[in-house]
Amino acid sequence: MSEQRTVDFWFDPVCPYTWITSRWLVEVTGVRPVTVRWRVMSLSVLGEHRQDDPEDEWQDHMWAPVRVCAAVEERFGRQALGEIFTAMGTRFHLRGDWGNLAGALADAGLPRDIAEAAGSTAYDGAIRSSHAQAVALAGGDVGTPVVSVVRPGGERVGFFGPVVSPAPTGEAAGRLWDGLMLLAGVPGFYEIRRARTGEPRFEPAGAGRGVPGCAVHGADLR
Repeated sequence: MSEQRTVDFWFDPVCPYTWITSRWLVEVTGVRPVTVRWRVMSLSVLGEHRQDDPEDEWQDHMWAPVRVCAAVEERFGRQALGEIFTAMGTRFHLRGDWGNLAGALADAGLPRDIAEAAGSTAYDGAIRSSHAQAVALAGGDVGTPVVSVVRPGGERVGFFGPVVSPAPTGEAAGRLWDGLMLLAGVPGFYEIRRARTGEPRFEPAGAGRGVPGCAVHGADLR
């Protein structure tokens, strides 16, 4: 029987490709002995020191969802963090509903008043700390998502991605996981990449408004 593995998954809930990758990992847990440990990172933190940051004008809006996620994690733990991520992703990327964080909390069975964290800096330290852990594993020039696993020799390693669209399901999801584990097990492996040629594809098809770079144009995240 295969050994149970835990994969750490860092996400900013506004990124459409991160959402798709997360749904792939959820599929993996059904066909491989894998447990996902959900963690937060921030596109706003990633972009705050970049001169060419494409999300700069949306910084305040983009902080709101991840602050709510951090508040949920602190109050209710990582399982609840995964549940609010699922609720947000369903609303944001499948329904095109970016403006109702209280509704997403209700969908996840969590108190609506946690939405008040959206406009507070109280959880920014926790977000930055979690984000820094992802960057320490995968590097400062990466984006979201970041996945981290333990290599056979015991070393923890992190990678950006995988970026895939649409999310593989069933055994196809398991095979992609197997491939990722093979690559992660190679000492000195850093990157494999090709350019994206299309928009994110959500299954089931939805009204997500994500664009390359994960900018959220026109969204009112309050």
